[in-house]
Amino acid sequence: MKNTVQTPSTQAEAAAERFALRVTARLSSGTNELPYDISERLRASRVQALSKRKVTAPVRRTAPAAVVIGTGNAATLGRGGEGVSWWNALVSAVPLLALVVGLVVINIAQDERSANDVAEVDAALLTDDLPPAAYADPGFVQFLKTSAPSN
Repeated sequence: MKNTVQTPSTQAEAAAERFALRVTARLSSGTNELPYDISERLRASRVQALSKRKVTAPVRRTAPAAVVIGTGNAATLGRGGEGVSWWNALVSAVPLLALVVGLVVINIAQDERSANDVAEVDAALLTDDLPPAAYADPGFVQFLKTSAPSN
C-alpha cells in the first residue's frame, strides 16, 4: 500500500499557482471594461516589457512533486539494515573529528611560536649591555637609526 504525501514546499508552490491564476483571471476580466486608449497603452507596455525580458529556456509546467512512502525501507537512503546505522554515524563523525584535531594542533603550534618569540625578545633584552629602559627612550631610537651602518 502506497500513500502520496505532498511536502510543505510543494503545497506552497501549488497554493501560489492557484493564487496567480485567480489574480490573472481577475485582471483579464477587468480589461474589457477599460477605454480603448488605456487598453492600447497597456498592450504597448506589455509588448515593451516582453521584449526587454531576458530570454531563458522555456519553462515546463509540471505537477507538484509528491513523496511516495511505501512499506518497509523503500523511502530510506541506505541498505536499511539495523546494524548499519551505527557504522554510518561513526563514519560521518570521522571528518568532524579530523577537523577538531587539526584545529587543536594549529592552536598548540601558534601558542608555542608566540611563546618562543617572547622568550627570544626577553633573552635579548636580558643579555644586552643596555638597560631595558634605554629601548623606551625616543632619543635612543633616533640614535640607533642614525648610527646604523648603511649597506
